[in-house]
Amino acid sequence: MATNSNIVEWIASNREHQNTGIDNLYLCLISIHGLIRGSNQELGRDADTGGQTKYVVELARALAQHPNVSRVDLLTRRVDDPAVDEDYAQPEESLGGGARIVRIEAGPAAYIAKEALWDYLDAFVDNAINYISKQPQQPDILHSHYADAGYVSSRICHILDIPLIHTGHSLGRVKRMRLLATGLDTTQIDKHYNMLRRVEAEEMTLAASERVITSTHHEIDEQYGLYDYYQPEQMQVIPPGTDLSCFHPPEGGEWNTTIAAEISRFLQEPERPIILALSRPDARKNISTLITAFGEDKLLQEHANLVVVVGNREDIHDLDAGAQDVITELLFLIDHYDLYGKVAYPKHHSADDVPIIYRLATLSGGVFVNPALTEPFGLTLIEAAASGLPIVATNDGGPNDIIKNCCNGLLVDPLDSKAVAKAISSILMNWEQWQQRSTNGLKGVREHYSWEAHAKSYLEMIRPIIKKTSKPLVRLPQTPHPMRYRDRAIFTDLDQNLLGDTAALAKLISLIRGQRKCTNFGIATGRRLDSALAIMKRYGIPDPDVLITSSGSAIHYAPKLTEDAAWTRHIEKQWTPQVVRRVLDALPGLKLQPKQEQSRFKVSYYIDPSKAPSLDEINQILHQEEQAVNVTHSFGQFLDILPLRASKGLALRYFAAQQKIPLEQILVAGGSGADEDMMRGNTLAVVAANRHHEELSQLESIERIYFAQGAYAEGILEALEYYDFFASCRVPETKAVLHGK
Repeated sequence: MATNSNIVEWIASNREHQNTGIDNLYLCLISIHGLIRGSNQELGRDADTGGQTKYVVELARALAQHPNVSRVDLLTRRVDDPAVDEDYAQPEESLGGGARIVRIEAGPAAYIAKEALWDYLDAFVDNAINYISKQPQQPDILHSHYADAGYVSSRICHILDIPLIHTGHSLGRVKRMRLLATGLDTTQIDKHYNMLRRVEAEEMTLAASERVITSTHHEIDEQYGLYDYYQPEQMQVIPPGTDLSCFHPPEGGEWNTTIAAEISRFLQEPERPIILALSRPDARKNISTLITAFGEDKLLQEHANLVVVVGNREDIHDLDAGAQDVITELLFLIDHYDLYGKVAYPKHHSADDVPIIYRLATLSGGVFVNPALTEPFGLTLIEAAASGLPIVATNDGGPNDIIKNCCNGLLVDPLDSKAVAKAISSILMNWEQWQQRSTNGLKGVREHYSWEAHAKSYLEMIRPIIKKTSKPLVRLPQTPHPMRYRDRAIFTDLDQNLLGDTAALAKLISLIRGQRKCTNFGIATGRRLDSALAIMKRYGIPDPDVLITSSGSAIHYAPKLTEDAAWTRHIEKQWTPQVVRRVLDALPGLKLQPKQEQSRFKVSYYIDPSKAPSLDEINQILHQEEQAVNVTHSFGQFLDILPLRASKGLALRYFAAQQKIPLEQILVAGGSGADEDMMRGNTLAVVAANRHHEELSQLESIERIYFAQGAYAEGILEALEYYDFFASCRVPETKAVLHGK
């Protein structure tokens, strides 16, 4: 082990030989967890051996092949464990071309999960410094991957005075939201996943890094913007490289493959151009809108086939509930539009089949469509482009960057089926433009999304840092928020509060975004998820941190609209919607709303109070049929039947409990009678002026409900000031009962 004095002497001597040009660079990548080796990577073996392990190996190789790089070391943890291959115990492994994996001792020899590594990271720091100090040249750059390597590298960079680059891959604050959605509580998450240490390490890494590499611009604001030490000028978008040896234009034998036969058996005329969609069976991928677009466009049906590849299945009943819903909806729409012989939906495909599927679509003169509701990156779009296939993609997130760089397709509103059909037609029906888009995509991928392009952009980024010619990153003084996680929230109805005053809305959004490190922003609406997203897009409302839809029967979280599966499991007990419909369909004054207003946990009617039974009578009728449900009436004309445990107020309180946010630090802006249970109790609440004389006026006497002078978003802004929400978050001693007076 090198002593401190040895290290100081070594640093001083190496500064004389520090690379001040752009040749013979020595780069040191650090990725600690998972099983990392150069070949036969065990991707998917566990949660720690996935995309990151593949990425860092390919990055090391790509950088080493650049003419200005002489050496790349990838430092990882040495594992000597009979439960895993002996490859992981070898101290070094060549990756070819000047790149190698160097395995550092840290903690027990056995393979352990990343969550259990934190106590051994300081040993990794010391042993890594010992290794580096024995090299003839100090690395020009350290590049850490994930929070654990960020912790290690930030310490090394301070000790050895080496510039640090960081790639997060995923972030603790975002991961925590996804874990909460599975039903784990904050105590379990912090204990099992060491989340507090992880977030602290991420803050430390941001404070130390010269640059942070992300895949898209969307990732910067929506994820890193949650951190105290986030600085926009620190961020650099360099998309990961794509393996162009795997994804490439057709070679001619694709139609003679097993997967081609599997697809063709569905189709009456398999030689037609293919409209291809490929994704997981996830409602957020929005495949139903694509099928609707195809089903409602007779011209498309006459000229093309639709091929939908949504995972693998033996029996739909064996899938989880969400995947079942997606596949069932797919089959329903195919039957509804009578698309038999025009749509292929194969049950099985392998990873090796995926590149072939893209090439089959290219051979047919087809188009790839990604209609996802939200798409942070869009890897499938790059794979399609690398195969010579033009694309139509959602105008949300990463696809904006891809279309800009590749000029090979069109962006669309993913919830506008007519716009989706029009975009597909415009690509398929113009052969000259199809060819140009295909060529543009191939060129764009080589220039922006190949590993060679990635290495070129990477070297351009670090060159001025190494040569010390870049403008120094000014570290702004930071006052870390006293709570590690956000400790307050704003919830508002969608239609009645956010849509009436665009100027006030823009001001409100700007104010909330400026406070997003401490404040969750939530929307609670009676609309379904797709309907809510459509109206939000139309009015330019950004995705909230939490979206409560279908009157409280569904909860989704940013940035990927992750559904709260624990809430779903909580409310589904004793829910029998078919019985509810049987009982209520026969009642006078009730008319079932259109299918698009119904959801898995919401049965919605129009109600004519002059003809229908009273709410008490409706409840009594349902109870006689042993239906324990929640009946909500809003705007005098809408009746929603929900599971007993579901409502906006119950969903909000569930969220508050999961996040450990006091109800006294949640501001609720209601718009209808369906919002009452959000507003009553210990929450702070506001009724905007446009709702005073309607069904919320009976709440005027309640102390914690403020009746604003301003309408719509202006009323919410007024309430934020009234409650001093971003500071004391309290009800003033003298309450203004009505209109702020």
